[in-house]
Amino acid sequence: MENDSIPKADSAQNADHAPVAAGAAAQGESASQNNSPGRTADVRGKPASKRSQAILILVVFIIVILGVGWWFLTRNQESTDDAFTEGNTVSMAAQVSGYVEELHIQDNAYVKRGDLLLRIDPRDYVTRRDRAKAQLGLAQAQYDQAEVQLTLAQTQYPAQLDQAKAQEASASAALQRAEQSYRRQRSVNARATTQENIDAANAQLRDARATLQSAQAQVRIASQASQQVAEVRTIVAQRKQQVEQARAELAQAELDLSRTEIRAPSDGWVARRNVQVGTLVQQGSAMFTLVTLDRWITANFKESQLDRMQPGDKVDIEVDAYPGLKLSGHVDSIQQGSGSRFSAFPAENATGNFVKVVQRVPVKIVIDEGLDAKQPLPLGLSVIPTVTVQ
Repeated sequence: MENDSIPKADSAQNADHAPVAAGAAAQGESASQNNSPGRTADVRGKPASKRSQAILILVVFIIVILGVGWWFLTRNQESTDDAFTEGNTVSMAAQVSGYVEELHIQDNAYVKRGDLLLRIDPRDYVTRRDRAKAQLGLAQAQYDQAEVQLTLAQTQYPAQLDQAKAQEASASAALQRAEQSYRRQRSVNARATTQENIDAANAQLRDARATLQSAQAQVRIASQASQQVAEVRTIVAQRKQQVEQARAELAQAELDLSRTEIRAPSDGWVARRNVQVGTLVQQGSAMFTLVTLDRWITANFKESQLDRMQPGDKVDIEVDAYPGLKLSGHVDSIQQGSGSRFSAFPAENATGNFVKVVQRVPVKIVIDEGLDAKQPLPLGLSVIPTVTVQ
């Protein structure tokens, strides 16, 4: 009996302690679950994810606001990086042939208008100038002589006509006297005259007729006085033209002599010099290039950017070579044709293999402010113009 009671008591005691053990076990399992890594991540991950989403939304919102603001600020601006500096260049070529005797320039040197840049040996051209002077003097002397002859002809030939007419009148009167004498000799009685007198009268009549004919011939010759004067006047005109020709040859000789000195046609910089002292230059051969002070921008905008672009629009210019340099200008003009249209080999779109390509149109931009006149931009520099359209 005692053995049966003892286990019951133990069972009752165990029963009393069972809830406590079960609670402890539950607490232990709960603690075990709370202390596990996966559970910690789940509990803490929910607030972190919400914060990340909030930050992402804020960033997207800021980007959208900045994009809208940027679009609002740049909606009236057109820009391109296909733009370059341009300017006027003068190719200096020799106008006469010869050896370079003096050279007063160096590469990239700055020169002013009228400066002597180089001189070609002038001795040959001095000789030609002197020869032309002598030819002009000879032609002038011949012209003066012809003018004197014209003055004499205008007096002499009319006087010869008057003299011939006077001789004709005298011969006519002599013929009348000879005829009268001959008739008298023929009409008188043969015993009142002699055959000798008749023969003399007859000879006198023939002489008078011959003299009259000669006088008449002289009158006909002298009657050409106007034509003779005109002939002398033509000689004068010919001599005058020879004088003009000699004067022109002298002017050409002096011009060639002056061209032996090459002077700067404008202010600018020397570039691409290919001559030295002693170089034999031929007429028309390029010696160097002079870059003038004029500067502008040629910007090749896409055809889709030209809708509202007009001459006079303000332009802000950035130069790649000089990041700190800020230039401003305005649109001067828009070329009436794309760049490809004026190329050496324009595209032929009638072959049936047409592919649409956005064309670029050159726009000339004049620089108004920010450029140093003493040190303009080199040609061909890359720039970024931004045009503010209307």
